[in-house]
Amino acid sequence: MWRHIASNALTFLIVGLFLLAGVIAWGSREYRTAGPLDAAICLEVPRGGSMKALSSDLVDQGAISSAFIFEVGADYTEKSGDLKFGRFRVPAAASMEEIVDIVTRGGRNTCGAEVIYRVGINQTLVDVRELDPATNEFIEVADFVVGETEPPASYEAIKADGSATFRLVIAEGATSWQIANALGQIDSLVADVTEAPAEGSLAPRDYEFTPGDTVSSILNRMQDTQAAILAEAWENRVDGLPLETPEEALILASIIEKETSVPDERRQVSSVFVNRLNLGMRLQTDPTVIYGITRGEGVLGRGLRQSELRGETPWNTYVITGLPPTPIANPGQAAIEAALDPDTTEYIFFVADGTGGHAFATNLDDHNRNVARWREIEAQRANDG
Repeated sequence: MWRHIASNALTFLIVGLFLLAGVIAWGSREYRTAGPLDAAICLEVPRGGSMKALSSDLVDQGAISSAFIFEVGADYTEKSGDLKFGRFRVPAAASMEEIVDIVTRGGRNTCGAEVIYRVGINQTLVDVRELDPATNEFIEVADFVVGETEPPASYEAIKADGSATFRLVIAEGATSWQIANALGQIDSLVADVTEAPAEGSLAPRDYEFTPGDTVSSILNRMQDTQAAILAEAWENRVDGLPLETPEEALILASIIEKETSVPDERRQVSSVFVNRLNLGMRLQTDPTVIYGITRGEGVLGRGLRQSELRGETPWNTYVITGLPPTPIANPGQAAIEAALDPDTTEYIFFVADGTGGHAFATNLDDHNRNVARWREIEAQRANDG
C-alpha cells in the first residue's frame, strides 16, 4: 500500500514538474514575444515609480498582456531596481522584454516635449518640439531667439508642465564669454556667474539639465568634460609634434576650430600649422587677430583692417612667432584630436576655395594662384549682389 502511495506521489510530482516547466516556458515566450500594442505610445514613469505600478499602467494602455509575467521577467533579469523616471517611447508590438529594457537603460527621454537651447556664436535659439510616438518624429511647437523675441505661450506652458526634457547644445568654436553670457540669459537656469571660465576649458556638446540648475554647475560639467577629452587625446598624441603641453594642444585646436567647419579638413588644417611651427614660420591666421581685438567678447562683425593685421597684440600671429598665449575659443573633441594627430602633408598654405572648404598648397606660387581664384569668387559674389 505504501509502495502504491509513493508511486502515485512520484507520478504527481513528475507531472507537476512537467506542468511547471511548461508554465515557465510559456511565460518566457510571452515575455519575449511581440506585444499587443497596435501603435506606439508615450509612457511616463514618475519619480519614485515601481515596476508593479508600471505593469498595471501598461496593462491599462494595452501594451502588455500580463502584469504578473512583466514583473516576474523584470525580477528574473535583475532589472526591477533599475527603473528610470522619465517619458519613453514604446514602439508598436514591443515585447515585455523590450519595454523593460526601454525603462531601465537610462539616458535621455525618448518621448514627450523637449526644449533645446542652441548656444551659438551670435545668438541662442530655443527649439520647442514634441515627439509624435506614432511616427517617431518630432513636431516643431515653437522657436525663438533669446533676448530678441518674446517667448511664446507654448514655451511657457511646456515649462510649467514639468515633464519636458531640457537640453543645451553648445556650438563648437564659441568663446567662454559667449557661452557664460548666453547661459546667464536662459530663464530655466539660475545665473550665478560673474566671470567667464578660462578660454578653451569648456567642451562644446549636448548637456541635459533640470530647470533651476545653476549656470556654474553647467560650466563645471563642461570643464570636467573638456579636461577628460584633452587628457585622453594628449595620451594618444602622435610623436614629433611641436607641442610641449596639453595647454598648447588646446590653443592649436582652438585655431583649427575657428579656421574650418569642414570635418574632413581638420587634420589637413592641423598639418599646415604643425608644419609652420616646425619650420619656425608664423601661423598668420586671421581668427587669432580677431581674438586680440575682441578678447572673445562678442563678434567683430566686419573684415579685418590692414592696420589690425599689423597691430601688436599677444594673439596676432602675423606679428608673433609660435602659438598665442591662450586658446581663442572652445574647440570640440574632433579639433583637439586633429591637433594631436594631424595628417602627414607638406602643406604650409591654405585659403578659402568658395565651396566652404579650402585650397591647400605646399609653395607660395601655388598659394598665390589659389588666392587669386578666391578673389575672383569674392568679386563675382559681390557683383551678383
